[in-house]
Amino acid sequence: MANKIMLEIVTPNKLVVSEEVDLATLPGEEGVFGVMANHAPLLSSLKIGELHYKNDNQTVYMAISGGFCEVSNNRLTVLAEAAERAEEIDVDRALKAKERAERRLQQAAAQKENIDVARAQAALMRAITRLKVAQEYRGAA
Repeated sequence: MANKIMLEIVTPNKLVVSEEVDLATLPGEEGVFGVMANHAPLLSSLKIGELHYKNDNQTVYMAISGGFCEVSNNRLTVLAEAAERAEEIDVDRALKAKERAERRLQQAAAQKENIDVARAQAALMRAITRLKVAQEYRGAA
């Protein structure tokens, strides 16, 4: 484990990833950042976005829905609201969620309904992220 860091990605439902990796790249609230072996201790909040990690010559893409991470003692722990590997993403479902969120935002702009705009924007961002991650995986495969 000299040049690797232990990555664990946990959601409220399950342990999603537990493996040693060369590099993990995460969507921090203040910007994207990478973590490698022997990284300084760190706590960060995460936003909706793409997380990917490299192990040897393989890159794994994931969509996460925010959360927190901690780096300590050559271990990166990600506590995410949701985390989904690219190959597990249901593209049709993500497209429908995107369309639904866009429709709700249009209704809010037209003031046709009392819409929670922040919630609709978050739903749209999750759907766009899931589609982007799925597309990257299919392009890399």
